[in-house]
Amino acid sequence: MTILSIILVGLGGSIGALLRFSFSEKWNSGSFPTGTLAVNWFGSFFLGALIGAGFSGHPFLFAGTGMAGALTTFSTMQLEGITLYKRIERKRFLLYQFISYTGGIALAWAGMWAGRLFH
Repeated sequence: MTILSIILVGLGGSIGALLRFSFSEKWNSGSFPTGTLAVNWFGSFFLGALIGAGFSGHPFLFAGTGMAGALTTFSTMQLEGITLYKRIERKRFLLYQFISYTGGIALAWAGMWAGRLFH
C-alpha cells in the first residue's frame, strides 16, 4: 500500500459517498428505500463494467475500490430491510431483499459483459 493508493481510494471514496448521499436524500421515501436500491444497482453494474473492461491498478483503486465502494452500501440496505420488517411490511421487506440481491447480481454480470465491449 502506497500513499498514492491511499489518496486515490480516498478521492474516489469521497465522490462515491457524496453521490450516495445525494441519491438517498432525493429518492428514499418513507415507504420504500428506492435511493439505496438505485445506488446499489448502479454500483453493481459500474463495478462489473470496470472489471469487464480490464481496469486494474491505480484506476481501479480510484473508481472501483473508492467510488463504487463508497457509493454502494450493504449495511444501509440491511438496516432499511430490517426497518421494513419491524414496521410489519413483510411483503415490502421480501421484495426489497429479493430485488436488491438478484438485481445486483444481474447488473454486475451485465456490467461485466458491457465492459468487455470496451476492453
